Amino acid sequence: MNGQNIAWSRVGLPRRAFLKGATALGVLSAAGLSMPRAAYAAGGTLRTRTYADIRSMDPAFSQGVVDEEIQALIYNKLIQYKPGREWGWQLDAAAMIEQADDTHINFALKDNVGFTNGFGAMTAEDVKFSFERIIDDALESTNKPDWGPLDHVEVTGERTGTIVLKNAFQPLWSITLPYIAGNIVSKKAFESVGGKIDTQPVATSGPYLHSSWEPKQKTTLTRNPDWKGDPVAFDEIQIFHIDDEKAAEIAFEAGEIDFTRVSLDSVERLKSNPIKGATLEEYPSLYYVWVGMNLDNPKLQNPKLRQAIQYAIDVPSIMAGAYFDAAQPSTGIIAPGLPGHREAPLTGIAADVERAQALLAESGETNVSLAIDVLNKSANVTAAQIIQANLAAIGITLEIRLHEGATFWELGSNEDLELVLNRFSMTPDPYYATAWFIKEQAGVWNWERFRSDEFDAIHLAAQSESDQAKRAEMYARAQDLMEESGAYKFITHEATPVIYRNTIKPALRPDGLPLYRYFGVA
Repeated sequence: MNGQNIAWSRVGLPRRAFLKGATALGVLSAAGLSMPRAAYAAGGTLRTRTYADIRSMDPAFSQGVVDEEIQALIYNKLIQYKPGREWGWQLDAAAMIEQADDTHINFALKDNVGFTNGFGAMTAEDVKFSFERIIDDALESTNKPDWGPLDHVEVTGERTGTIVLKNAFQPLWSITLPYIAGNIVSKKAFESVGGKIDTQPVATSGPYLHSSWEPKQKTTLTRNPDWKGDPVAFDEIQIFHIDDEKAAEIAFEAGEIDFTRVSLDSVERLKSNPIKGATLEEYPSLYYVWVGMNLDNPKLQNPKLRQAIQYAIDVPSIMAGAYFDAAQPSTGIIAPGLPGHREAPLTGIAADVERAQALLAESGETNVSLAIDVLNKSANVTAAQIIQANLAAIGITLEIRLHEGATFWELGSNEDLELVLNRFSMTPDPYYATAWFIKEQAGVWNWERFRSDEFDAIHLAAQSESDQAKRAEMYARAQDLMEESGAYKFITHEATPVIYRNTIKPALRPDGLPLYRYFGVA
């Protein structure tokens, strides 16, 4: 069985002037970085940056890519993503893995993978425990959708087993096994602490150890002296938690970090005036950004009001003002190149003020006043201000409520949420996009409380559909249903420009996200 391959080419970004973030120095200070100081990776310490603080070191409760960047260093999977411009996978803890038929995947573990803190060698029982606990209703794992139709794992030997599915599952090789839900933990270690953990690992198996975590500042990982797999390049990796990309750019230019994503409006400056000893690369993005409306909020019960908001929002203005025209408008939650990407959204991309005003009049709503919750980052704030102006043009007052990362990512459980400008990470299969908007996820990751029997049925059926044309039609219809609910206005998939020191050899996914385990020294 081969991993899914989707070819990406380099993305050309238009030239725009550089605007320096006014609060960047303050953010740097909060992240624990001093200025200036040269710090170039040379085999000792790799210093990098992530956009949010960690949430959990338990694969059942992790917060997407932010936690996975660390978990991929301290845990093993049967397979891992392969770095490069095409999506694919490579063996990790598995010495062999094969798909026997649609619902059976046989595997054999390597004999040199062991857990720390005296918890012994990795066995098939650990694999069984790791995968089955995520689908256990009693655990209430937020990542349960990743395992889709998993029935059980059959242990056939100390290091051999079979993953048994209830039905065919197309995303298994592109999402489940090489991503968060594929991380293997020690059964004995987890059972010794009651079955789950928070931010402190109890036993790990990867090439790095989780050395320390300073909340809202950084995570430090050190080389695992007992690691017997392929050698890793760095003795230590420090991952600084810097929400704002402008602050991260300043940290990079000061020599404080060695790798970071940069803001889209900085690409022109970094091309025109390259930083000595650094390389800028541009990647497409699978992230998706949208405005969501809480269908359970009494203020948003009127579908005509929600539709008026959809038609009032002018995405081209957001692209120009918040993204400097360096990203393209999106048509849904599924990016170009993936099955189900739509050619156009139902409510259009540019605002239709006349139609929005007519819908608002039909709604019978007057003196409408709403609030939008936003993560406090420069692009998000600008986008929210544009949306505020868009809605004011049809007579709706919009309050902007800013949040730092720690508070923003807890908003999903807030029943009083009204509008939200949100951004989710993504993997190379549309299943990962629709998984978070089923009824079961309402109030968890489905912040809009969108509930549709047809949507849920499509999500379930499309995971098994082998005909890619049919599968694409199903996912396109799923996005139509989201938009028809009036709860969503899709904005962009962004883009991923990254910069790194020439003293390191980065290993990146095709969407530009880092795979630190495979980073090297130049």
